[in-house]
Amino acid sequence: MKIRVLIILSLLVGIGTILHAAIPGLSIAGVKPDLLLSMMFIGIFLFPKAKYVLLLSLVSGIISALTTSAPGGQIANIIDKPITAFVIMALFLLVQKKVNTAISAPILTFIGTIISGSIFAFVLSFIASLGEGGFIALFVTAILPAAALNTVIMVVIYPIIQGIIKRTNLVTIS
Repeated sequence: MKIRVLIILSLLVGIGTILHAAIPGLSIAGVKPDLLLSMMFIGIFLFPKAKYVLLLSLVSGIISALTTSAPGGQIANIIDKPITAFVIMALFLLVQKKVNTAISAPILTFIGTIISGSIFAFVLSFIASLGEGGFIALFVTAILPAAALNTVIMVVIYPIIQGIIKRTNLVTIS
C-alpha cells in the first residue's frame, strides 16, 4: 500500500467523521444521515483497488459505529459499510470506462447510500425490534434524505478533490 494513498484516504475519513458526528439524529430511533459515506465513496472512486476499499470500509464502519446515535447502530454500521463499499467498487469499475466520472459518481453515490441505508435499516430493525413499519419509516425519514444530501455533496466536492489531486501530482488516479 502506498503511504500517500493512505494519507489521502485518512483525510477523507477524518472529514467524513466530522460531518457524521456533527449531524444530529433527526429521524426515528435517532438515526441520522451518514455523511461519512460520501467521503468513503470519494475514496473508492479515487482508488478503486480491493485493498484500499477493504481498509477504507472497515475504518469507515468502525468510525460510523462510534459516532452513531441509533441504538444498535454500532453493529449495523460495521456490517453495512464493507458490503456497500465492494458493491460500489464493482459498479464503479463496470461503468468507469463507459460513463464520465462526473456523471457516474453522483449516481453511484445515490445508489450506494440507498444500499448502505437499506442494509443498516434491515440490521437495525432486527437488533432494535422496530416492528413492521420500522424499515419503511427509516427508509423515508433517513435513507432517502441522506441519499439526496450525499448526492449533492458528491456533485460539489468530487470534482474539487479530483482537481486538487491531479494538480498536486500526489498520486496517480487509477
